[in-house]
Amino acid sequence: MSGEPLATSQVLTFGETMGSIRAGGLLRHGGAMSMSLAGAESNVAIGLARLGHSVRWVGRLGRDEIGSFALRTLRGEGVLTDAVVHDSSRPTGLMLLEKRIADVSRAAYYRAGSAGSALDFDDLSAALDAGPAVLHLTGITPALSDGAARATLLAAEGARERGIKVSFDVNYRAKLWDRTSAAEILTTLAGLADILIASEDEIGLVAGSAGEPPESELVDELHERGVGEVVVKRGGSGATVYTAAATHHLEALEVPVVDTVGAGDAFTAGYLSALLDGEPIEQRLLRGVTLGAFAVAATGDWENLPDRSELSFLQSAGTTIR
Repeated sequence: MSGEPLATSQVLTFGETMGSIRAGGLLRHGGAMSMSLAGAESNVAIGLARLGHSVRWVGRLGRDEIGSFALRTLRGEGVLTDAVVHDSSRPTGLMLLEKRIADVSRAAYYRAGSAGSALDFDDLSAALDAGPAVLHLTGITPALSDGAARATLLAAEGARERGIKVSFDVNYRAKLWDRTSAAEILTTLAGLADILIASEDEIGLVAGSAGEPPESELVDELHERGVGEVVVKRGGSGATVYTAAATHHLEALEVPVVDTVGAGDAFTAGYLSALLDGEPIEQRLLRGVTLGAFAVAATGDWENLPDRSELSFLQSAGTTIR
């Protein structure tokens, strides 16, 4: 990075991006494998960039071949990487992925002590000062280390102070930390969000409520804490958005399911894209489920995501576009 101020972008996101090694069968059996890119935040960044938005991803990458691959891929997808930090003392993380059935995959992480886990708020401050319209963060980053958790909290607080809209996708990862440890930090982050995105089983993790109250009560608690929009991802059953004034729901689009990995990030990219375009909630949901459908219809976290001209393709399902 140079000392020059960064150009502004519509969206700023940060976290750990890793090499993703996908096995054709069980990992223990070896065989053919292929490498792609993984990381919830970079998945969202690529999805937004393909739809024509300016988005900056910040993170630490090792000075290794996996780090070079990650940087090349992100740049090739049009994501701004001018604030990426190159870490000479730590490796870029890895994820090994095996598919068990069409909608169930299993991940093995090799990210302890990785470059991404050393993320610090100083890595983010210049990008935050550039004044993006939206800061998008996830609950994965604070699970990586105490320093990464502190950086995430400071970024959310800094965004609120600067009038930047905060989007927070809970994205709880049980392999990275237990629910008790996660709840303490993620509940705080939820209270700093303008838009909270979560799966059905994650709402209770961040609402700060004891017991197992119904979803409506959990949503009311989040609204009382200042969250404007609570977006609940329901997989094959679509998604619901709760505001203080109304509830909106849209069913998922029906497509043949090949691989569900990355579908939630795709939905988030679609939802934020329509938000940036000034669309109402109904259209944000539609774009969200549309990108989710593209994601599950092919293998890969982000590879099958559409550009803007392709958003209507699913209306032509079963045909050849000539």
